[in-house]
Amino acid sequence: MTDVIDGVRDHYRATGLTGRLKTALAVFGREDQRLTPEQLSALDQFHSRGLAATAELVKLARITADMAVLDVGCGIGGPARFLAATCGCRVTGVDLSEPFVEAARYLTERTGHSERVSFETASALALPWDDSRFDAALLQHVAMNISDRARLYREIRRVLKPGGRFATFDVVLNGGEPHYPVPWARTPETSFLLSAAATREAIEPAGFRTLVWQDDTEAAKAWIAQLRASGQPPSPNLGVVMGPDFAQLAGNLGRNLMEGRLGILTAVFEATSTNAQ
Repeated sequence: MTDVIDGVRDHYRATGLTGRLKTALAVFGREDQRLTPEQLSALDQFHSRGLAATAELVKLARITADMAVLDVGCGIGGPARFLAATCGCRVTGVDLSEPFVEAARYLTERTGHSERVSFETASALALPWDDSRFDAALLQHVAMNISDRARLYREIRRVLKPGGRFATFDVVLNGGEPHYPVPWARTPETSFLLSAAATREAIEPAGFRTLVWQDDTEAAKAWIAQLRASGQPPSPNLGVVMGPDFAQLAGNLGRNLMEGRLGILTAVFEATSTNAQ
């Protein structure tokens, strides 16, 4: 398990990330100029369909201003900042990558959301909070890096209040092995894909009941086709975060979706009164 976690951490190590972001964001003006979540969306929404997918997931999860929300595998904090800006809620992000968390804090200062948004470096399998801490939890394109899915979902359930909502937007195995490298793994050794059905079978016994269940593969394929037709992606983009080979990683995700090897699942669950142990 330690070797796998180290491999995932290495994939997202992103040496010098905050410095690279400062350089890339100079296109928007001086360092003291306030940035908006929309300006950052091409580089801080690390999942298919970008900001549109986050907005849809937030709506499906019915996030409101009075909630405390946990973003599991928050990356550099794009969804967390979007939540704070649009819903007015308090958001805590957690990520395994220390450089990602450092960058998330920097970008959150630049957008003026530090009072409502905070970040911690920790594993999703050992969340550093007491039971029943949060009203809602988001998980976007994260579970593919985690082999012990039962433990992941139990841990999310543990920190949710009874009746809290868990919203997930993830890549699932559809048919056939994927082409590597992909955005979450450069080799199969750190990729732990499940089918949509197996994902549900892992989540519900952790103490959840299903509220929303939808296959968003076609929407993701349409998004990829639109990106291909538009040519070069907007700048700055996720290449700043993941390095010069990001175009290949993203291209393989698109190929895998188009070939039917992978799919995209959107689902929302409610935490039942007692969680599985």
